[in-house]
Amino acid sequence: DGTIKPVTPTNAVTNKDGSIDLITDGNPLFRHVHTADAAAYVEGDTLWLFAGHDEDDAPNNEYKMKDWLTFSTTDLKHWHQHPVGLDISAFKWADCKQAFAGHVAKRNGKYYWYVSTNWCGIGVAVSDNITGPYKDAIGKPLLTNKDCRGSKHSWACIDPAIFIDDDNTPYIIWGNRQCYIARLKDNMTEIDGEIHQIDLGNDFPFTEAPWVHKRDGKYYLTYAVSWPERMGYAMSDNIMGPWRPMGLIDGVSGNSNTTHPSIVKFKDQWLYFTHDGTLHDGHSYKRSVVMKKLEYNADGTIKPIDSTPSIVRK
Repeated sequence: DGTIKPVTPTNAVTNKDGSIDLITDGNPLFRHVHTADAAAYVEGDTLWLFAGHDEDDAPNNEYKMKDWLTFSTTDLKHWHQHPVGLDISAFKWADCKQAFAGHVAKRNGKYYWYVSTNWCGIGVAVSDNITGPYKDAIGKPLLTNKDCRGSKHSWACIDPAIFIDDDNTPYIIWGNRQCYIARLKDNMTEIDGEIHQIDLGNDFPFTEAPWVHKRDGKYYLTYAVSWPERMGYAMSDNIMGPWRPMGLIDGVSGNSNTTHPSIVKFKDQWLYFTHDGTLHDGHSYKRSVVMKKLEYNADGTIKPIDSTPSIVRK
């Protein structure tokens, strides 16, 4: 309507190749672009974030997402946004044209990017380089709603997360309303054996956005609970369960109806990522990635996020 938008300092410098150098000292991490559903990955001394991208002109009642973004840092303060390595056009079968949540994993010297496309299924792209470019690895969905036994709604097959166990076995976990898990074959592009449902009970019901990490021999499954979503988690002695729901570790993400966890250990700190809508023009469909410190009690349970100290940026 011609009015001037409030100015938000971004500390972002665009380079000739289209990459962007950033400095961040708080949340949201990135203030020049809307990001969501970040999946963290640590390789050597570098932390990588692979994030969804909410378009600036997204309406306040519908997701508008066309590509995925890649960020990296070695000190949690100075970040680099790499040129786009994957967008929804790479998946010719994805008629829905929606670039929902994804997760990157490394296997046999290659990088695999597993992505949601809403009702068209979960795809997988592959690259020799972590920054891409990525291409469709199999030319069809890896998983579809037909693989989601017990679910009848169209968006059941979303939110893939990859976990590679200590014995080098890869697993994929996904779902909406029902949580599913399956082994992957060594080629990372085929399901190995049966698909199993994870029972998380009714006290802290599973909504979506699963993430698995392991600490001191214990498995942790973090996931979105109820609606608006809060962050819950479960623990297990075995990746295939049974899982014990443990309660909530984080509340509703500001003015965002959704939340999406990612947990990794980086330079002796456990870090927790999700998103909210706290930029000046943000809301549930124009979100921003946030980073918080994660700590554990003596018995291995997770402390509520709000009680943890600040992140150390070096």
